[in-house]
Amino acid sequence: MKKLFIMFLSFQLSFLVLVTPVLGEETPPAYDLNVSAPSALLMEASTGTVIYEKDADIPLKPASITKIMTLLLTFEALEKGQIHLEDQVTTSAYAKSMGGSQVFLDEGEVQSVETLIKCIAVASGNDAAVAMAEYIAGSEEAFVQMMNEKAAALNMTATHFEDCCGLTDSDTHITSARDVAVMSRELITKYPQIYDYTKIWMEDITHNTARGSTPFTLSSTNKLLKQYPYATGLKTGSTSSAKYCLSATANKDGIDLIAVIMAAPDYKVRFEDAIKLLQYGFSVSRVYQDMNQDDLGMVQVTGGVEEETGLMYESQFSYLDVTGKDLSRVTKEIRLKEEHRAPIKAGDVAGEAIYFLDGNKMGSVNILYQEDVREARYIDYLKMIFRIYLT
Repeated sequence: MKKLFIMFLSFQLSFLVLVTPVLGEETPPAYDLNVSAPSALLMEASTGTVIYEKDADIPLKPASITKIMTLLLTFEALEKGQIHLEDQVTTSAYAKSMGGSQVFLDEGEVQSVETLIKCIAVASGNDAAVAMAEYIAGSEEAFVQMMNEKAAALNMTATHFEDCCGLTDSDTHITSARDVAVMSRELITKYPQIYDYTKIWMEDITHNTARGSTPFTLSSTNKLLKQYPYATGLKTGSTSSAKYCLSATANKDGIDLIAVIMAAPDYKVRFEDAIKLLQYGFSVSRVYQDMNQDDLGMVQVTGGVEEETGLMYESQFSYLDVTGKDLSRVTKEIRLKEEHRAPIKAGDVAGEAIYFLDGNKMGSVNILYQEDVREARYIDYLKMIFRIYLT
């Protein structure tokens, strides 16, 4: 078996690159966007790059944008098969008792998981959020523990949840604009099907109770859907103490942006601020994206029961530029280990793909082994010799 040395493959990737100019070729100069809210942040979703921020780490009350985490955990439970869209959920007396924004679920009323998602995402129903939390975790308290565990896993250091809907007026139910952007990004990038719900403007559901069946119209709380043509979501929130909050998502020319507004003085300002941020973001953003679908071939393995194994990319590569650079000049180099020695486990790192722009490193993606290769033992070598002898 041959020893494989460092392999370089450097080439222009114009045929694999998605370069998306948004407005003009020239990058507008950085300037004060005159955001009225005391805290705000603008993020590009595919890379997590922060384009603009204003006091983004101040802990503030989130009101109903708390439900972004509730929705995130709901979609995680769906992905794991713990719940299903068609599952029927019975509303408890506690869920029915929720005040604030609600869809007026009755005690004992049964709705599907999918209908409850619509009630949360469209109409911001506190009763629906609690019913979902109880269905997933057994109680709202247990679900809130899951929320805080997920926040910690996402490094949302300014966040602590005390309920699943944001109705509480507690001074310790807090988050920050940055943390809201982080959990919003997690939701929309991992579960883009959330847009099937957050883009709904109005939709009817049916209340089926002991008193009979009655129609009820869900109306979106996100007026940005009508005010901004590229809006895709995500969640509004307001209470007297939290004031007016918003995590706004929008897509234009393949670029997804997240604009977070916290504690705006009124509901109009939160939408105006979000539009300012989104317009600015689209005007300066250009995204380089390599889907990494080229064939990496096979590498020879030393000391294994198999002589070679395949390779794969760990992920696609995305890079956000807001400085007007020529992204058609990006190159990629494949750098592999000098030797691939057994034992090898599928998913172990075999090397990396490194991206450069005008000689400067932009980033990298790991290259992984596709299959396990067990280390060859004495008996394996005897078998190999025997096979060679027979042939």
